[in-house]
Amino acid sequence: MSEASQAKPRVPTPYEALGGEGGLRRLVDAFYDAMESDPAFAELRRIHAPDLTPMRARLADFLSGWMGGPAVYAARHPGRPCVMSAHADFPIGQAEAEQWAACMRKAMGVADVPPAWIRPLDEAFSRMCKAMRNA
Repeated sequence: MSEASQAKPRVPTPYEALGGEGGLRRLVDAFYDAMESDPAFAELRRIHAPDLTPMRARLADFLSGWMGGPAVYAARHPGRPCVMSAHADFPIGQAEAEQWAACMRKAMGVADVPPAWIRPLDEAFSRMCKAMRNA
């Protein structure tokens, strides 16, 4: 048996599975659109600035590297490379953390995230949300 036939197929990163930057931007836009329009995410929306445009860019940049794409966050947003320190000034309790995860679940459905990636991403996002709680 040759080495090529023994090699395991390469599993795409979540970034690749979403379709690269375009798919990632669709996910981020769906997330913030849901946050702005769905009253179920009111507490989460309240802790954000009125203009979500900068946050859309920051989340897309962070998720790019986090999902296995280009690691652009630190270069584009110097001073707070750690997601925890970037959120330290915002009161994030259980309600906000749960709303963030629920909002992202909704966004994954809107942005057509491949079904095989929904559960693993949801579990990873939920872990991240629990770690972000500070109130």
